[in-house]
Amino acid sequence: MTRILLIESATAVCSVALSEGGRLVCLQEAALPNVHAEVMTRLIERCMVETGVSLPSLDAVALSSGPGSYTALRVGAATAKGICYALGKPLVKVETLQAMAWGMVEKTGEKDALYCPMVDARRMEVYTAIYDAGLTLRLPVQALVVEEGSFDKWIQAGRTLIFAGDGSSKCTSILSKEGTRFIDIPMSAGNMATLAATAFEDGKFEDVAYFSPTYLKPPNITQTKKKWWGN
Repeated sequence: MTRILLIESATAVCSVALSEGGRLVCLQEAALPNVHAEVMTRLIERCMVETGVSLPSLDAVALSSGPGSYTALRVGAATAKGICYALGKPLVKVETLQAMAWGMVEKTGEKDALYCPMVDARRMEVYTAIYDAGLTLRLPVQALVVEEGSFDKWIQAGRTLIFAGDGSSKCTSILSKEGTRFIDIPMSAGNMATLAATAFEDGKFEDVAYFSPTYLKPPNITQTKKKWWGN
């Protein structure tokens, strides 16, 4: 039975899970947001202790590959690649928005709806995409500044458009209209189990040395306004 360690670090709340045969057997989540570097290895250890599974007995490590927080994605990638390199395990990537869409489909069970997961990207910008219930991509993954009417094309198609994710809450006032719905479903490593197992079975492994997450945008760096001596 295939054992995969699942690491989700693309969004504000870090989570780690273990799956066996595509079935979730353990999930550990950080109690606070934006503490990935401090808690990730502890969450992994808790998963191993709770299930009695050792890291060497894993078959693979799966990583939520973004888009999302630049710093948090780097923490997740460094951790996943370190385990894979040290133990000679394959690395599997799971697209963050697709995993969230999978969780949305599982929660609603609506076969005819369209699903729009959103990850917060500051101000009125989100990382988003649109999937159907079979997880076929209808709108490509992108960074989008949300405005009134941004999704009218999809609403007018006559299908329910469902929004979720930490980027969707700030959009309710301009996107709430007939044909749309918002649901509460956070991005979690638990949503990755089925997709990771499928990628593993299909042999879709990443090059551990050269793998890089999907950032879409450069890091948000604020330059100091202090004047240094001699300037």
